[in-house]
Amino acid sequence: MGVYLNPGNELFRMALNGPIYVDKTEMVADVNVLVNTPQKYLCVTRPRRFGKSMAAAMLCAYYGAESDSRELFEKLKLAKCPEWNKYLGKFDVIYLNMLDFLADSKNIDQMFDAIAAEVSPEIAKKYPQCDVSEALSLRIILSRAYAESHRQFVIVMDEWDCVFRERPQDLAGQKSYLDWLRSLLKDKPYVAMAYMTGILPVKKYGKHSALNMFDEYSMTAPLQLAPYTGFTEEEVQDLCGKFGMSFTAIKDWYDGYLVYDQGIVDDKDRSEENPSKRLPAKRYHLYAPLSVVNAMRNGQIKNYWNNTETYEALAEYIRMDFDGLKETVARLMEGEHLPVNLGTYQNDMTSMTCRDDVLALLIHLGYLGYDQPKGEVFIPNHEIHDVFETSTQTPEWSSTMRALRNSKKLLEAVWIGDEETVAGLLEAAHDQTGNRTYNSEAALSYAVQLAFYKAQDDYTLFPEVDTGRGHADLIYIPKRPVHPAILVELKYKQDADTAMEQILRQKYPSRLEHYKGNLILVGISYDRSADPAAPNFKHHSCKMVRA
Repeated sequence: MGVYLNPGNELFRMALNGPIYVDKTEMVADVNVLVNTPQKYLCVTRPRRFGKSMAAAMLCAYYGAESDSRELFEKLKLAKCPEWNKYLGKFDVIYLNMLDFLADSKNIDQMFDAIAAEVSPEIAKKYPQCDVSEALSLRIILSRAYAESHRQFVIVMDEWDCVFRERPQDLAGQKSYLDWLRSLLKDKPYVAMAYMTGILPVKKYGKHSALNMFDEYSMTAPLQLAPYTGFTEEEVQDLCGKFGMSFTAIKDWYDGYLVYDQGIVDDKDRSEENPSKRLPAKRYHLYAPLSVVNAMRNGQIKNYWNNTETYEALAEYIRMDFDGLKETVARLMEGEHLPVNLGTYQNDMTSMTCRDDVLALLIHLGYLGYDQPKGEVFIPNHEIHDVFETSTQTPEWSSTMRALRNSKKLLEAVWIGDEETVAGLLEAAHDQTGNRTYNSEAALSYAVQLAFYKAQDDYTLFPEVDTGRGHADLIYIPKRPVHPAILVELKYKQDADTAMEQILRQKYPSRLEHYKGNLILVGISYDRSADPAAPNFKHHSCKMVRA
């Protein structure tokens, strides 16, 4: 056995001997069916704390020709699977932790040389007739070893994406790295399987992958490896029973990552010709393994995220100045699930060009959950919400959160006809936007639209709508019939009664006849000359009528 060639089963044995071990060995059976097939290239990505290195150690222990691991696996769940020992000890395993090599190298080319220099002595020792001079590349070393022995390799790369995470500005180095991986792995007869693990999926350029031979198993689509991505609900329930912990509390703090296996995720994907060809995808609630293990060992349910990630790391991304990102984060912190488009994300740390790219990165980093059928992101649990809370402890964020909460209250107050609350919340919004936004009726309209920001979830806004005898300033048409339509008339330097009289005089509701009985008329005014010393002082007044 060596450090890189057939590293043995010590790491896996150490895990089995630990105080908490959750048996994920059935994963080997799902991987075995891919060996020496076109699908033998796996890129398995998930956040830190989710057991990536543990899975890599398990595969090294299983496939390694010199591991002698039968007595370990025959006691575990894998042994109950058909043909569980088909590839047990059948291959030479090359294990590379790419982060170790990168950390010791000044540049990418030096990293390539270091890998060849470290691996070649171990190859030479096992295959003494093989010429593996240290000047050779790893590809040539493995090719010559295979030519002599006709033994294939299982290549396991941990932290495959470290070049993109640790050296995000070295674009030339990143391209060289991808070329090196392609040259090493693609269409090589010495590769029985290539298993890469990291945080980021395979880097893309435009819509195309630089390593198109790899199938990706990620937090957005883990496919058949879904139950091995983290701890399942059943596994956590079992741990809670063993350690005397409250499952309800553990669930609240650490549950929330939703993943689906490779069945049909959405009914619309089911073929009409073969409606039962594929079973629906199974959904798994996943828990972050490290957090659950720490809670069990320590008997304390709290935030363990800061052991592996910094709050500043999250803050750096959510401060990015993309349109609507701050409001999106604030709404996520309020418990909302919001749509996201993952198609433009380039799977790196630097190519973000829009709000959705940042959200996609946060999914892969574990800061957000992703509901695949709905295409929505959300904050998964109490622990991650705590990280967001800490990362947004600035006056700027406090103002954004307060405005969002007030907008929600404003819409609810309109629905129940609470004129006093509507006027008061508009006053609060006025204080946030400043007097400069209230120097005309157009400016008043803009400010009121900002105050009604939350309405965009349930309504489509039509400003300045021709109603037949005039123009309604704002009309909010509901997206679902459970909500009433809302017509808003604004008056600058006039009172709300005047606004309401104009609505009724112009017969604005006649244009919304089909909403009769489910329409709210809202008159809003702004009196710039209102006396701040007067009792119940407000610049704004509101009048509402159900129609």
